[in-house]
Amino acid sequence: MYDLAAMGAWLEFAVRWVHVITAIAWIGSSFYFIALDLGLHRDRNLASGADGEEWQVHGGGFYHVQKYLVAPERMPGDLIWFKWESYSTWLSGFAMLILVYYLGGELYLVDPAVADIPVWQAVLISLASLGFGWLAYDTICKSRFGEDNTRLMVLLYIILVAMAWGYTQVFSGRAALLHLGAFTATIMTANVFFIIIPNQKIVVADLIAGRVPDARYGKIAKQRSTHNNYLTLPVIFLMLSNHYPLAFASEYNWLIASLVFLMGVTIRHYFNTLHARKGNPTWTWLATALLFIVIMWLSTAPMFQRSGEDEAALGPQATRFAQAAGFDEVTDIVLGRCSMCHAAEPGWDGITWPPRGVILETPEDIARHARQIYLQAGLSTAMPPANVSFIEPEERAKIVAWFKAASAG
Repeated sequence: MYDLAAMGAWLEFAVRWVHVITAIAWIGSSFYFIALDLGLHRDRNLASGADGEEWQVHGGGFYHVQKYLVAPERMPGDLIWFKWESYSTWLSGFAMLILVYYLGGELYLVDPAVADIPVWQAVLISLASLGFGWLAYDTICKSRFGEDNTRLMVLLYIILVAMAWGYTQVFSGRAALLHLGAFTATIMTANVFFIIIPNQKIVVADLIAGRVPDARYGKIAKQRSTHNNYLTLPVIFLMLSNHYPLAFASEYNWLIASLVFLMGVTIRHYFNTLHARKGNPTWTWLATALLFIVIMWLSTAPMFQRSGEDEAALGPQATRFAQAAGFDEVTDIVLGRCSMCHAAEPGWDGITWPPRGVILETPEDIARHARQIYLQAGLSTAMPPANVSFIEPEERAKIVAWFKAASAG
């Protein structure tokens, strides 16, 4: 029978690969079209009736691009829709959320030191928060308050800060930042699915029927697209934050995430202004650098502190691994071969915090991280890197035997 843990790891790899590829496609097309729209020459009286045009060169050829403010006179015969990149990114991302955080909730989603709740409750909170984010945002956008885009963006930022703090009161630090990214990405994809594409379909239907399309549909779609443009960079940071304990394992993780959103605004403002030929606001780079320095200070001010999870009771899955045959031997192996790096205060030169935030100093730590130990140091030789602690093949075999004994039980 094929190893279920290995199969799960390969499934995560496949889904993550799809997620990264589709995200690149979505972000690339989004950034391109925003830059194209901002850079159009609108001071020309075009015979085609288009609102603006631009000449571009790429791949050895020249492209002549024109944009119609509402729609062309007639429906073109071959219209390309840019939507599947967004849908595929969200669907694959949600699949990753299930595989890593819902199915691995005891390890990644719930931290008893933060909120001692069962995994099923945490999953329900996760799902409810994603739905709440879209409903609240969409309601505000459609209200009179949302008519002023600057005012709307300020309120949206306040909501994001509140959600950043709220997530850190319920989930582990790693899961909190990931969920803030998922919260924002859900709004972005819902913008495409519920607003941008339906509005474009209304315009297409009007063209086919010979009616003059209503310009307000394009205006609304452009507003949502602009929001997506400013939210993209923070979402990328939050989705990658699980690789950086200094971001998610700090007591100020919610504040760090909040400042990352401001960094996204300053960076996008620079490029959007440049593409629109409205100047070269280099001050945004200084502002971005200062924000990043503050983030660095916030992450290292308290330095890395243990969460207190050792004092919390082991969950049923970790308890099973702690009681399995061979656990004492594996504990000795891990403490001897891994704990010099995976410690609250690592003893290995050049390492100032535990890699990926994984601490392996007690039997409880080892039981909680059984699957990671099995995959990284038992089934594969990924850990220790370059086998710097000289873990023997027999020791890896004992890790495998222990994990399988616990899984079979």
